[in-house]
Amino acid sequence: MFDAVKVKNDCVAWIKEFFQNNGRDCNAIVGISGGKDSSVAAALCVEALGADRVIGVLMPQGEQHDIDMAYKLVNHLGIKHYEINVKDAIESVFNSIPAELNVSVQSRVNLPPRIRMSVLYFVGQSLNGRVVNTCNLSEDWVGYSTRYGDAAGDFSPMANLTVTEVKEIGRVLGLPDDLVDKVPIDGLCGKTDEENLGFTYAELDRYIRTGKIDDMAKKELIDNKHKWNLFKLQLMPTFKPEIDYE
Repeated sequence: MFDAVKVKNDCVAWIKEFFQNNGRDCNAIVGISGGKDSSVAAALCVEALGADRVIGVLMPQGEQHDIDMAYKLVNHLGIKHYEINVKDAIESVFNSIPAELNVSVQSRVNLPPRIRMSVLYFVGQSLNGRVVNTCNLSEDWVGYSTRYGDAAGDFSPMANLTVTEVKEIGRVLGLPDDLVDKVPIDGLCGKTDEENLGFTYAELDRYIRTGKIDDMAKKELIDNKHKWNLFKLQLMPTFKPEIDYE
């Protein structure tokens, strides 16, 4: 049985240890979307480091219809925060693309999260920070993240926690229910994450933790996504030459 209180406490201790070994005076830099992952990640860091050492960065792309949720989180936690609109940066890249370059839909989808991650590192380097990776195990398992975008970071408190478990920890942390239960929606197509994936997080989480799933077609879909996206979870392959200087 999942003990949310114990895991939360262990994770807080782990964050403290990370900063003790990797920048004891540094701040935690969190990209704030107003969804469950950034909310729980920020709340864990506040409990570990104190609100004065957690900095939220809100990065709308033009107008963000639910940015009020991001502000609700930073105000609830009482953390310093900055809003940096990434619309001009993204459009500048798009407008500079040569006409002969055949740009894929997916590359367009992945550019904004990669620019946002660059912004987080810009802020982090300016404010003595370490960037928080806010991905969870469920999304990582099926590759529902952007490499060098939201999948990047300096430390990852939730990489081994499923969506179901992250939500339970959010409740233990005392986060407002609407932040914990907010349904993630793809800002590009308007579909929920689960509609894009083809299965629910409840189905995925059960399969990850127990190996059980009722729909064999969904099992195959999950297995294929996991296989195809394993490279996102691995270090960059490097060539190791055999060199003899004798």
